[in-house]
Amino acid sequence: MSVAVLACMRNEGPFLLEWVAYHRVIGFDRVIVATNACTDGSDRLLDALAAGGALTHLPHVPPVGATPQDSGMRAALAHLADAPADWLLHIDADEFLNLRAGSTLTDLLALGDQAHVIALPWRAFGDSGHAQWPGATLPHFTRCEAAANPETTKFKSLFRPAAFVHAHDHMPVGPRIPAPRVVAASGAALDPAPLLSHRHHSRYRPLDLSLAPGLAVINHYAIRSTDCFRLRAARGDGQGKDGAKYRPGSRWHRIANRNEAEDRSILRHWPATLTEMARLRALPGVAEAEAATLADFNTRRSALT
Repeated sequence: MSVAVLACMRNEGPFLLEWVAYHRVIGFDRVIVATNACTDGSDRLLDALAAGGALTHLPHVPPVGATPQDSGMRAALAHLADAPADWLLHIDADEFLNLRAGSTLTDLLALGDQAHVIALPWRAFGDSGHAQWPGATLPHFTRCEAAANPETTKFKSLFRPAAFVHAHDHMPVGPRIPAPRVVAASGAALDPAPLLSHRHHSRYRPLDLSLAPGLAVINHYAIRSTDCFRLRAARGDGQGKDGAKYRPGSRWHRIANRNEAEDRSILRHWPATLTEMARLRALPGVAEAEAATLADFNTRRSALT
């Protein structure tokens, strides 16, 4: 069984290697990254990783009128039409799949043995008091929301790409089958209605079942440090929106910057992630390309006023 993870990225160089290494460590056999208009050198970093067999890099130019994320997903699905994967997880560079302690990716997929989608709720992680980027995400950003808020928690989807025509950032759409089946991370059956059109839905229902504790959540590091958050405004949004949401104190900042509890459970994978990061850096051209993205990051951060 082939299980792929996909992210659409632009200028994510400082965070890229950790994200790739972690998802390889927890069991994804394929990593796909679609990029557009990178200016920080992360496209060269991805090319070096691709040359070393670590991932597939899909650079693309969004057509007029298309959002970058939609264009990236179309590029990824076209790639998967030629090189199929049984399951696909579509997440962003600030999202990490966190499996419940004692569980594996195989266990999670077993919940979906008779289903087409596994719904995965966000868990919001805040800045943990960091004003400046500390050099890695997982060990430094451990403060989070105490419990899911039904009014703000959204979902990502682990789904069978062959069963759907398309997907957006939260879920697949346009099923090729008459009655797609959706399960929560607990295994509970959910309403498939959001999948039955091309409308942009971001939550699965009923919420009490979809938000109940299960085998996995998506750790969502939407804030990271204050400087990282501010730099996102210049990069823009994968849905084509402007960067206004990335101002400290904005509504999105207040929703996502949650620090009232602590969760370090994902760090059980940190030693293996560090080992994989070191292996990836040893691939030809990777260390040099990563260093260039960090230099660009520091230059842009110095220009913040």
